[in-house]
Order: sequence, then C-alpha cells, then structure tokens
Amino acid sequence: MADVIKTATRDAYGKALVELGEKNPDVLVLDADLAAATKTGAFKKAFPERFFDTGIAEGNMMGVAAGLATTGYTVFASSFAMFSAGRAFEQVRNTIAYPHLNVKIGATHAGISVGEDGASHQCCEDIALMRSIPGMVIINPADDIEARAAVFAAAEHNGPVYMRFGRLAVPRIFDESYKFEIGKAVTLKEGSDVTIIATGLMVNEALIAAEELSKEGISAEVINMHTIKPLDKDAIIKSAKKTGCIVTAEEHNVVGGMGDAVCDAVCSEYPVPVVKVGVEDTFGKSGPAVELLHFFGLDADNIVKKAKIAIEKK
Repeated sequence: MADVIKTATRDAYGKALVELGEKNPDVLVLDADLAAATKTGAFKKAFPERFFDTGIAEGNMMGVAAGLATTGYTVFASSFAMFSAGRAFEQVRNTIAYPHLNVKIGATHAGISVGEDGASHQCCEDIALMRSIPGMVIINPADDIEARAAVFAAAEHNGPVYMRFGRLAVPRIFDESYKFEIGKAVTLKEGSDVTIIATGLMVNEALIAAEELSKEGISAEVINMHTIKPLDKDAIIKSAKKTGCIVTAEEHNVVGGMGDAVCDAVCSEYPVPVVKVGVEDTFGKSGPAVELLHFFGLDADNIVKKAKIAIEKK
C-alpha cells in the first residue's frame, strides 16, 4: 500500500499564494509578523515588492488590506485565526465586509490542533464570528489539494472570503483532478442509515468512522462541507431525506459553527435529528495536537458513537 501523504493545509496555502502570484500581478499579500508560521513567507521570497508585513497589529492590517483592495488589487491578509477573526473582528466587519471589498483572509492555526500553544491560540470561535458577518464566504478545506483549490477560488470570487487553515499535517483525500466550487459540498461516500457532514480535518475522521460503522452493518453517507457559508442546503436536505438523521463533525465550538448552520437548514425545510461532534462549549488546553483531538472527542470513535445516537433518535 502506498504511503499516505500528509500535509498541513497552511503549507498548501503558502504554496498556492506563490502560484497565484505568478499568474496574477495584482495579487498582494499582507501578514502580521507571522510569515514563517502562516507560510506567506514563500510569497515574500518570490515577490518581495508585493508583500507587506504590518507587524503585530492585525486590526491595522485589515484596514490596510481594505484600502489596497479599493485600488483594484486582490489582497490576501494572513494571521492566526485567533487574531484574524477575533482581534480584528471590527475591522473585518466594518472596513472589509460592509463595503464588500476583495480581501481574502488566510486564517491559519485554527482549532484545537494548534496543540501546545494552548487555549489562548486555539481558536474554536472563528466560524461563529465570520458566519455572523453578512456577505462573508467561509471555506474550511479538508486537505492540501482542497486548500490550494480554495485559494484560487477565493481569488476569483468577488468579495470577502475567510479561509480556515490548520497547523497539523492531515492525510490527503483528493487527487489533482479534484474540482472545487464555492458553496458546493462533496459527497465522498454514499449511505442510507446516517449522514455524516464534516469539515476541515474532521473529514478524514468521518471517512474512518464510516468504515467502522460499515463493519457493524451501518451505512453512512459522508459529505465534505468545505464551504460553511454559503452552505450547500440542497445537499444537506437531499441526504437528510435519504438517511433520516445527521451527525456534524467540526474542529470548532458546537455553538455557532457548521453544526448550527446544518441545524438551521434542516429545521426550516426537512427536520431530522442532528447530533454534533465538536468542542463542547469549552476552551482548549495545551498538549500534543493528536492527543488533544482525542481528548475533546474530535475523532472517528466519537463520530461512530454519535452516529448510533442519531440513528436511535429517528
């Protein structure tokens, strides 16, 4: 068996920016003194005249990005998710989203898998924050192939985009032929007993869970919800009608995240039981990333457990 390729989505983000910069001279990249960690340093090396380090001042960085966007540039502004979505929320809302400017936010180090950096840097609230902003597109890629595609799709999209990238290396799910489209979920496995809707690094865990469930005679449908806003409601409702229950899986707080978005969709059109896998409304803690994911139940075992609960609720 071939070795599984594992790459952090933040690494794919940095490489994709360089590719994009080669094709589009109007692409600019800003960073808040974290270029080595966000991987925007690759763009800085390739195009130093189009890279701007704004220092540890994320709010100001978003304002600068907005100003540059008004002159016709496509601007990528990067920092950790905690700072991009949290510290700079007002500037993202008022200076980028309100005038609907062409700024793409590359938020790295999202979720519990930041690991040893601890609760202060483990941002599990960013999806909730960005979901609350009108007109904001939210993309949370599952692997490096999807992360690269997301960068190019974001560049082509007219308006603000929030892209969520991770620190931890994750298994590759897709191949080079993969076609990415904003707002269109991808069904990775057909099933009839339960639907598992996952995003980000939880997509791989969902696939593992589906295999484990199949050993017990349970047929699980797995959907990769890479775009959380706009949400692919048609895919959700179609699958809900087929299986009659849903499990959502995300590396984010269960409050305000993708799970809530899925609940909104089914409650308004086709009510079925929805059981959430995510951080249970608590802060993170310092520790090795993989161990923390298991500690918080962000793994295939917990998805299997919640899938059985969802089926019982039908």
